[in-house]
Amino acid sequence: MRQIDLRAIGEISDITAMSLSQPPITPEQLAALPPEFRALLQVVIEHYEKRIAALEAEVASLKKTPRNSSLPPSTEHPHAKPAPQREKSGKKAGGQPGHPKHERTLIPTERCQAVVPVTPDACRRCGHALTGSSLEPLRHQVWEIPEIRPVVTEYQLHRLTCPRCSASTCAQLPTGVPLSQGGPRLVALTALLMGCFKQSKRRVALFLEQVLNQPCSPGWVVKLQNQATAALRPAYQELAAQLPTEAVLGIDESPTKEARLKSWLWTFVASTYTVFALRTTRAATVLQELLTEAFDGVVNCDRAKMYWKIGTPQWCWAHLKRDFQALIDHPDHQAKRLGRDLMRPTRELFRHWARCRDGTITRTGLLRLMRPIRQEIDSLLLRGVFSGNSKLAGMCEPLYDHRDWLWTFLEVEGVEPTNNASERALRPAVIWRKLSFGTQSAQGSRFVETILTVVETCHRQSRNSFEYLTAAVQAHFADQPNPSLLTGA
Repeated sequence: MRQIDLRAIGEISDITAMSLSQPPITPEQLAALPPEFRALLQVVIEHYEKRIAALEAEVASLKKTPRNSSLPPSTEHPHAKPAPQREKSGKKAGGQPGHPKHERTLIPTERCQAVVPVTPDACRRCGHALTGSSLEPLRHQVWEIPEIRPVVTEYQLHRLTCPRCSASTCAQLPTGVPLSQGGPRLVALTALLMGCFKQSKRRVALFLEQVLNQPCSPGWVVKLQNQATAALRPAYQELAAQLPTEAVLGIDESPTKEARLKSWLWTFVASTYTVFALRTTRAATVLQELLTEAFDGVVNCDRAKMYWKIGTPQWCWAHLKRDFQALIDHPDHQAKRLGRDLMRPTRELFRHWARCRDGTITRTGLLRLMRPIRQEIDSLLLRGVFSGNSKLAGMCEPLYDHRDWLWTFLEVEGVEPTNNASERALRPAVIWRKLSFGTQSAQGSRFVETILTVVETCHRQSRNSFEYLTAAVQAHFADQPNPSLLTGA
């Protein structure tokens, strides 16, 4: 036992002392070995070299970050983020001396609910009594929330007997009065708390009870939710029916759950509105359902194959930039070199696009500057196709075969080179999903896609979403046409 321990300690010492940058056996030592043993040792070395390379590639693939993959920024710990490239200015955080002042503007005095004149009693120097008032007093306004009490209206339906035929007749509720106990503003607020402010049904019930003094239970919140869905559904269907006529759409999707089923939350971003759809499939059938055969516009999207046969794709350059960064981070030197070569013109692409967007250069100037960049990237992709490297060929071949889809934004004016618009629209929905873990029924899914559509569209159109929700619920209770969310309607 003593000898085994000494031998093990000796082997550990030899391994520790060995430099990782040098092989464990020198070429001279290898040449001195018998030919049969040298051939066998060479096979073993080649085997483990291949295995080490495969393991290094696997480790590199596990080191995914939001900069070299499609992982959202929230998945990265704040301490793991790289240091900013800009040097610190040395200034303190916050507003700097001389910056424009931002303060709450005083409202007119006549709009105040109460005005309290405050006059000094005595002179601050000699103490002599003071009377009167100044013509232009200093104004200080304090904003406060009044004590909230629900407004309860009781409708007494009288039943009267006809003196002529003795038949009894009961009065009907006036037009617009709901059959339930929730009024339009209460229904709208409940839907907004869940769909916009991402609160659970229990939290909504707690808020209504403790802040608004409105008796409520989670079960009643579900009933109010269903009323909101019924009121907003016509406007949702009107927007969805408009999708096939759009010239440009940004489309993206994110996984979620409906009860025990895997589901996906789709977003379709048009110029003035956004439509969400929650479906239990990620297949192209969802696109065929909502866009139909009539759609022939441009789709800003990632490179998922379900988008390949819908209109004219514009593949997202933000995704491509992350893929090129993944090549730069790869241990394979051939992949690194191609990644760096592709990243250089990609940065130039974004720089020229930003200059065109802010008006520094014209679109004609953009097309002139992008011509050599386009040629360089196409040739680099072709180099990756014939590199003999399976990883590079697997990524570059579809890019080169469909290279026209990389440059649709140059051919069609009004098309962005990225699908950032749909990703920004999807971000609040992703936060909702993380907080709620999805929906529990198809009915809940219809509410989610409807309220997210209405809230995001109101935001894009600079509308007050609560006012719109209230108007839609009022129209639903009064059996009137639903207010449209289409601009110009």
